[in-house]
Amino acid sequence: MDPTPEAFPAFFDAAPVIRMRDPLAQFLGAAAGGVLQYRYADAVRLAGHSCPTVASAWLMTRAALRGLYGDDLPERGGVRVELREPAQEGVTGVIANVVSLVTGVTVDTGFKGLGGRFDRRRLLAYEAPIESQLRFTRVDDGRAVSVSSRAERVGGDPRVRELMMLCMTGRASPQQVELFGTLWQDRVRRLLLEHADDPEVVQLH
Repeated sequence: MDPTPEAFPAFFDAAPVIRMRDPLAQFLGAAAGGVLQYRYADAVRLAGHSCPTVASAWLMTRAALRGLYGDDLPERGGVRVELREPAQEGVTGVIANVVSLVTGVTVDTGFKGLGGRFDRRRLLAYEAPIESQLRFTRVDDGRAVSVSSRAERVGGDPRVRELMMLCMTGRASPQQVELFGTLWQDRVRRLLLEHADDPEVVQLH
């Protein structure tokens, strides 16, 4: 048995939290009032890594849900999500997985429902005819918001590119490997802590 404890960078705990109300969790007694709390570390566990894409997906999901529900708890399973790009293109799949974690949306692999309720299928679609990266639509009233990320506006340390090449080719020293990871995560930290509500980085329409 591996005794190594889970140890994330400290800023993960300071990243914005997303709270949801899941009627299915409430119905089946999995969570009091159906309230579920998601943290950035949950997205990292899902993706297996932390990067600007994962952070951007997290922030876009948060912004879209706030745009649709305001101060009310968003309903998990209560939105449809469309992505502009094909599922297999670039980082689209990573973004969709993070969105699905929080909102419960799936194309056809989600929970099939009980008595016509709680169906999580057909709530996620790709190659949508939209200009933004994502569009979230409430199932109950049809209100929609679009959201995009401009993570490139939060630049990384100029040393990252060279260090990445050294690491990928096996030429980096242990100190360089550690430095690369530290610098990589510092950009993620700035995205999550300094630009979570920056309209120039997370653009809601």
